[in-house]
Amino acid sequence: MLKSTHATRGIFVAPHHLAAQAGRDVLKAGGNAVEAMVAAAASIAVVYPHMNAIGGDGFWLIHEPGKAPVAIDACGSSAALADREFYAGLEAIPSRGPTAALTVAGTIGGWAKALEVASGWGTPLPLHDLLAEAISQARNGIVVSRSQAHLTRVKFDELKDVPGFADVYLSDGQVPAEGSLMKQTALGDTLAHLAEKGLDDFYRGELATRMAAELEQLGSPLRLADLQAYQAQVVTPLQVRLGDATLYNMPPPTQGLASLLILGVFERLKVAEAEGFAHVHGLVESTKQAFMIRDRVVTDPRRAPADPQGFLAPENLDALAAAVDPERALEWPRPTSPGDTIWMGCIDSEGRAVSFIQSVYWEFGSGMVLPSSGVAWQNRGISFSLDPAALQALEPGRKPFHTLNPALALFDDGRVLSYGTMGGEGQPQTQAALFSRYRLGSDLQAAITAPRWLLGRTWGDVSTSLKLENRFSAELVEQLRAAGHVIEVLDEAFSDTMGHAGALLRHPSGVLEGAADPRSDGSVCGL
Repeated sequence: MLKSTHATRGIFVAPHHLAAQAGRDVLKAGGNAVEAMVAAAASIAVVYPHMNAIGGDGFWLIHEPGKAPVAIDACGSSAALADREFYAGLEAIPSRGPTAALTVAGTIGGWAKALEVASGWGTPLPLHDLLAEAISQARNGIVVSRSQAHLTRVKFDELKDVPGFADVYLSDGQVPAEGSLMKQTALGDTLAHLAEKGLDDFYRGELATRMAAELEQLGSPLRLADLQAYQAQVVTPLQVRLGDATLYNMPPPTQGLASLLILGVFERLKVAEAEGFAHVHGLVESTKQAFMIRDRVVTDPRRAPADPQGFLAPENLDALAAAVDPERALEWPRPTSPGDTIWMGCIDSEGRAVSFIQSVYWEFGSGMVLPSSGVAWQNRGISFSLDPAALQALEPGRKPFHTLNPALALFDDGRVLSYGTMGGEGQPQTQAALFSRYRLGSDLQAAITAPRWLLGRTWGDVSTSLKLENRFSAELVEQLRAAGHVIEVLDEAFSDTMGHAGALLRHPSGVLEGAADPRSDGSVCGL
């Protein structure tokens, strides 16, 4: 089994090796963890275009030794024209095309806000240096990965006619072959423009004006005024105390609350060993308790029906744990949503750590690519409902529900753990598997490589069963079935359905440890 990677002067993990290298190179040039993350975020938007784009949203957790972690919400709101009248006659917001592109893309604003947070850490590197590798990758071409070719093939029929998609992501109208070269010249020029004019140009400059005109022309409800009104926000992260560690995650509109609830409930089940029935059953049942709260609480933070931090109080976690039957599965399923995302982590030589996530929601987002800029736009707004009574009811200026939730844990002995995953509904579950395995004695890489499960659906699945990779023992599978779980054993030993996780750990000695997911095209790069 693969072992964790170690380093001493900086470490980076990403689900694509070229993005990890871009982050590592910034660290090598003297940049800090935030600067390295911006470089990698730009790179991965180029080299992993089916997973994310600069036309999406992002969330940050930033830790500086001796200080409380800082959270950045880089989620865009719905357009001023995006109301139920705009979608009159429809039962739901279309999932693809220009009308699916109804929220501002927040990720570039998040880069800017993160660089602002880090501005006091020393002389900053020029923005051009941070974006140079991504610019080169876009202009000179990327090698189409296995997952990009596969997902383009799977989603071909619903994406091929979306404006701009074929021009960028298809080869003569066909699915590009794995290993072929794909250039994104317009996107490279856009990144070069931002490097020269500054990131704010995406919202309040010449680039914003061009994008707004094209969005309107193509049929999106987004306008220039929506872009101009946007600002990423520094927010207070949610936290929960578990034994000798404090865990942090994002507040609404993300499902970070669910990630912390799962681990808070599971901690109270007193499971002593990983990988057995008590471990898997306990985490699955903790997930059900967490999701029932998430589904009635997590929405635009300005209209949340209760304070999410209150659900993490010890007495509430005690009550949720008491509702878990250690022998029987709670009847399920519940409605879920697919997701499409990347998570990346970085720790620099000063011990500053970043947990970062960036997304366009579904694979390729709305599918729409703006012609002059090459910016692919997200479809995060389809998580809104056209039912005015729904918790996620569509109204202008609202933030959509987000599956995204980067995680960070600070241990009393000085260890810092930055971890996370993509995978929609599976994100909180994979985080719980990773963290609990580590706490129960697993090597960090082994915790990620070990077989995983997913309650519910993601990546376009329609079933809401408990899905297991086929490396679980037949005995455990039968124990879970006997307890009432509806089991679906997947054909794959390492399935994309389970997301692409990663983790970085800084030991009190200063030694850095990292692990990447064999389910991804990623790697750990250290100095």
